[in-house]
Amino acid sequence: MKAIPFLQNPNVFSEVSKRFNEGGPFFMSLILVCLILAFVFLFFGYFNLKKSQNKSNKMIGLASDVSILGLVIGLLASVIGLINAFDAIDMLGNISGAKMGGGLKASFLTTLFGSITFIVPRIGIILLKGLQKF
Repeated sequence: MKAIPFLQNPNVFSEVSKRFNEGGPFFMSLILVCLILAFVFLFFGYFNLKKSQNKSNKMIGLASDVSILGLVIGLLASVIGLINAFDAIDMLGNISGAKMGGGLKASFLTTLFGSITFIVPRIGIILLKGLQKF
């Protein structure tokens, strides 16, 4: 019951939006598309569970593949972010904690979002596979 007031707080959504932009809108958008596709495939997999076991298995496989893709895109963006952070340090000629911290933060935000995109559909895949056995 405490989750509902938490979600009604306007600061939550502004904070998520802020973090989304800090992580790099291009890669974060790609990861978001993967998350949405994974949920769509899980949705169709669930509703085809009783009708067609084969179709349900295909949807589960697609959800699995898309969630892995989201994770890999997040890792790729992290590597690019780290490279940019180290380029900024190299251009300064000295280690600046502020510049390095900002670059590292951006790189890890995409990893975090990609990991969430991997984990949440995985839970759905496990549940659907469990329901298939009954």
